[in-house]
Amino acid sequence: MTRWLVTGAAGMLGRDLADLLQARGEEFTPLARVDLDVTDPAAVAKAVSVVKPDVVVNCAAWTAVDAAEEHEEEAFAINAHGAVNLAAACASVGAVLVHPSTDYVFDGGASAPYAEDAPTAPAGAYGRTKLAGEQAVRAALPDASYIVRTAWLYGAHGKNFVKTMLRLAGNGTAPGVVADQHGQPTWTADVAAQIHALIEQSAPAGIYHATSSGQTTWFGFAEEIFALYQGQGQNQGQDQDQDEDSERLRLTPRPITTADFPTPAKRPAYSVLGHNSWHAAGIAPIGDWKDALNRAFPAILANANA
Repeated sequence: MTRWLVTGAAGMLGRDLADLLQARGEEFTPLARVDLDVTDPAAVAKAVSVVKPDVVVNCAAWTAVDAAEEHEEEAFAINAHGAVNLAAACASVGAVLVHPSTDYVFDGGASAPYAEDAPTAPAGAYGRTKLAGEQAVRAALPDASYIVRTAWLYGAHGKNFVKTMLRLAGNGTAPGVVADQHGQPTWTADVAAQIHALIEQSAPAGIYHATSSGQTTWFGFAEEIFALYQGQGQNQGQDQDQDEDSERLRLTPRPITTADFPTPAKRPAYSVLGHNSWHAAGIAPIGDWKDALNRAFPAILANANA
């Protein structure tokens, strides 16, 4: 049986991966940030030597994109130095390292899906720190590592775009949502399943893009969330009377531009990633983003209302 170690196990992806490993009867050790600081090389070396994992999945990350612009050193410590520490520890015990990364390693200027080997050119601090982590892992473990880039993540745990839209819909708010950024909404449970498949099927080491198939905009994503809320959210025990419910359920988001919603960090205008590595490895990539959202929605809605 494969022995797994998951860092950042309290995060959105880490929790879904732990749930999947438990459901599949795998032996695993989940370590949240309070359990393991990946920026501490001695602590990382000790944890890996004690667990003696076959696979380490590094879900520990600085993901606050805007805050990274003013705190790049702190983000670099987690996203790059943390990856260095884990790669060294994995090398010492012969473990494979799975390192999730991001679409932000690209500049967002493409008009066709980014291939796994497309030139990287991060436009901001977050992307620079994540790219440095990728490069460190691949340099240290060229034959025993997987870089798993993903994007536009959502799930039942933690803060994410789907939960924000559900909160606004529940409050009767029709938000303005950016309609000129293109990407692939991706459910963290699907990413967890792809990571498991890499190990289970002994896929070749390298870079993989774990995003849903198809593409949309943030506005298109929000429209779909509001539509699902109208179909499934109206019977969740809310106290509004029937007229108020009907008014709320007629709400729809409105399109705005990136210029209408300025942020400290530049967002990629185009974050669509290609999936050739999965096909080459004989593993099906994640399916259509709308199908994934439909599958994920009941659990997210239940968690949001809890």
